[in-house]
Amino acid sequence: MAKRALEAQALANLAVKALQEKKGKSILSMDLRKSDGSVSDFFVVCTGTSDTHVQALADSVLTMMKQEAREIAHSKEGMQSGQWILLDYITVVIHIFLKDRREFYRLERLWGDATMTSYEDG
Repeated sequence: MAKRALEAQALANLAVKALQEKKGKSILSMDLRKSDGSVSDFFVVCTGTSDTHVQALADSVLTMMKQEAREIAHSKEGMQSGQWILLDYITVVIHIFLKDRREFYRLERLWGDATMTSYEDG
């Protein structure tokens, strides 16, 4: 279990790095390992400035996860619209939103008991 948790933390950190490289905004890592009903160990949440930017952020995560961690997303949602892209790596789920979509869904509030780490904008 400890090894899996460490791997999840490392994947979450790699996702943050990929988002920062493409100038992601309001990046937040949510440690859900102690949260009841959690579907994964970590959520990484980020805001993009346009649908093109959201897609570029997702592409950065997909590329870096594949190249540096040899991980392929289990599923990808929203790649065409670019308003909310979800990349599911099982233990880590990355949510990349346009600002209005992020404000509407407010994942940070839904998982308020998670340990949250904010990062400087990329």
